[in-house]
Amino acid sequence: MHNKNITEGVKCVVNTCHYYENGDLCTAGKIEIRPRNASSSEETDCATFQPDNSMK
Repeated sequence: MHNKNITEGVKCVVNTCHYYENGDLCTAGKIEIRPRNASSSEETDCATFQPDNSMK
């Protein structure tokens, strides 16, 4: 079970993520966005993403 504290200021619409909470909220204790030298949002991704196995 993951930490149910809401990460303030983070909106997540990826409802297949382990850290997703109803209302487009994120419950990860911290987030990591990559890569370092991205120049646009299209080049970035959330390295914190973990598939939600309960969705299967």
